[in-house]
Amino acid sequence: MKTAKSNYPITKVREQFPALKRTYKDKTVAYFDGPGGSQVVGTAIQAITNYMEKGGANLHGAFPSSWETEKVISEARLAVADFLNVQANEVAFGANMTTLTIAIANALGKNFKAGDEVVVTEMDHRANIDPWIMMAEDRGLTVRWIKVDAETKTLDLTQLDELINEKTKIVAIGMASNAIGTVVDLKPFAERAKKVGALLVADAVHAAPHLPIDRDEMQVDILLCSAYKFFGPHIGIVAIKEELFKHLQPYKLTTSPDYYPDKLETGTQNHEGIAGIPSAIEFFAQFGEGETRRERILNGIEEVEKHENALANRLREGLSAIEGVTVTQAGANVPKTPTVAFQVSNIKPGDICKTLAEEHSIFVAAGHFYASTLGDVLSVNDSGGWVRAGLAPYNTEEEVERLIAAIKNL
Repeated sequence: MKTAKSNYPITKVREQFPALKRTYKDKTVAYFDGPGGSQVVGTAIQAITNYMEKGGANLHGAFPSSWETEKVISEARLAVADFLNVQANEVAFGANMTTLTIAIANALGKNFKAGDEVVVTEMDHRANIDPWIMMAEDRGLTVRWIKVDAETKTLDLTQLDELINEKTKIVAIGMASNAIGTVVDLKPFAERAKKVGALLVADAVHAAPHLPIDRDEMQVDILLCSAYKFFGPHIGIVAIKEELFKHLQPYKLTTSPDYYPDKLETGTQNHEGIAGIPSAIEFFAQFGEGETRRERILNGIEEVEKHENALANRLREGLSAIEGVTVTQAGANVPKTPTVAFQVSNIKPGDICKTLAEEHSIFVAAGHFYASTLGDVLSVNDSGGWVRAGLAPYNTEEEVERLIAAIKNL
């Protein structure tokens, strides 16, 4: 079990997030809603402001603000390339992960025919399920589901060879559950997908703030994440393998670029938001050591993870000791993100969130968090889903104890 380093610079970290100064009901707010969207690091806010104050512009103009916009996008692609260990020309931006996935699914669907198959899981956020189901319905494909083992809170691999077969074209897997934190080992899915010639699509939205990511090492063809989950602006990100990207034919205007990655970026992009991405990634790098930004990012994520996991372990321990509280989690041998989902007997999750906000200035969320199939499998949707508390680099031991005490008071 990892424990927090005594020299973790929590004061320095918190100083970097302006939102942490907020008070509610005369108390300093404790943010535990990071899995739904983290607070934004001040350097990213400043980068967004700087771009807008200097004067924004569209691309391909013969004037400085247009050139500067192109440089902003280029620098963001390079930062993402170091973050995910991909090539900069494989990185595209969009409104969010959901919008990008729908566009990619529709583009890939042009190459499929009735009788082909796609594979999704009961664990995933619907953003990595429904785009593939909608495409399958339009093209006459068969949808197969990898089930969740309700006891272990992990994916059931017993029928993997039957589910991923010679007819399979797409295997869509989440790297980690945004609802209950289970980290998924992609290796068996990648190996099976490659054996039958299927594409592997990985949803890294929840994983990106907590786990080191190497798309090619994981044998992933299409990897998606969102900057607003790792301390940046609301921008969706996708990294598509170059050979696949070259031949992708997304729906777009006839006058928009035919070259990648631009051909996937329909319309004018959120340039000011894109300007904030490098600073969000640099947040991790500041904790790390190494000669390259990639090395510093990986080392930095490791240091942050120690702090987050120590807090998450304390929260799980504290909540589990309270009578009437049920924590939904995989076993101790299963890696988890610092995301804790729980229920309290005879109290609706939504009511718990209201009480925590109004009486304790603690911000947490309730529901199925778009992992609705998982909620059905684990029989929590009818009772309002879970209360979900997510740990971030800026959370403190005091905040965790405050949350535990507040649940005891219920």
